[in-house]
Amino acid sequence: MRERALITGVAGFVGSHLAEYLLSKGLEVYGLKRKEDGIDNIRAVKEHLTLITGDMNDYNSLKRALKRSEPDYVYHLAAQAHVPTSWKTPAETMEVNAIGTIFLLEAVRSSGSDPRIQIAGSSEEYGLIYPDELPVRETNQLRPLSPYGVSKVAADLIGWQYYRAYGLKTVRTRAFNHTGPRSGAGFVASNFAKQIAEIEKGASGPVMRVGNLSAQRDFLDVRDVVRAYHMSLASCDFGEAYNICSEKPRTIRSVLDILLSLSSRGDIKVEADPGRMRPSDIPVIYGSCDKFSKKTGWKPLVPFEKTMEALLSYWRGE
Repeated sequence: MRERALITGVAGFVGSHLAEYLLSKGLEVYGLKRKEDGIDNIRAVKEHLTLITGDMNDYNSLKRALKRSEPDYVYHLAAQAHVPTSWKTPAETMEVNAIGTIFLLEAVRSSGSDPRIQIAGSSEEYGLIYPDELPVRETNQLRPLSPYGVSKVAADLIGWQYYRAYGLKTVRTRAFNHTGPRSGAGFVASNFAKQIAEIEKGASGPVMRVGNLSAQRDFLDVRDVVRAYHMSLASCDFGEAYNICSEKPRTIRSVLDILLSLSSRGDIKVEADPGRMRPSDIPVIYGSCDKFSKKTGWKPLVPFEKTMEALLSYWRGE
């Protein structure tokens, strides 16, 4: 009998890549999606999935999803995942990300099943990082600087609490920035690629609007991230938190430069857009994934330049 996996947020950017990866590994994959969610991201594998309609804030729908899927593994990816949006809708972000996680874990408890559960966290949980704290380790203090970061801290600690209180087999992952094909246009690298593709097609003039280009971030390819998620439930200790990162800081400017170098247009100008600046921003953040790598043997495999090629190719196709 094949092992079963339930992915919350299967129709999203990361969820769709995880579904593809788990299917390639021979798992029977069930995916939770909201009724209003589109299926563009999972169109290529839709016939190989069992889709279940539900919502993170509907406890009964989560109970039904667990009963139907009877999973060996639960990958909890569903979230309001856009940091700028969290400033506009902080209460909704907390409701989906934190309360939704409680509903999911309560549904697991009531189901009588005993799956391994990955709680997909974020480097945004660390927030304010001091220079002497780099690279960031799992033991670092959590000082989130956005409503999104606060909500992911809450979900992370809820995962730990349910492990301690009820013995649920939770593993908390804290992935740093990840990108690739199907990444939403609200995320920085994807937004750059989309603007370039539009300029190449003549849909807009040769001017790119950008925010803070001096910030330094730790970028990964989404395909490396979903491979890490799978490995986390195979090898990591329950209740523990693990960073997933490249351990290499890159300026946002360098990301833009790679994408511009791949463009067929050599006349693109770059202009700062005050509307793209965050109310608070972290100057530099990059992590250490030594704890995770020692447990799993994982390391990034996709060169960042290849990630950018794939991302730009995706937007050219769109």
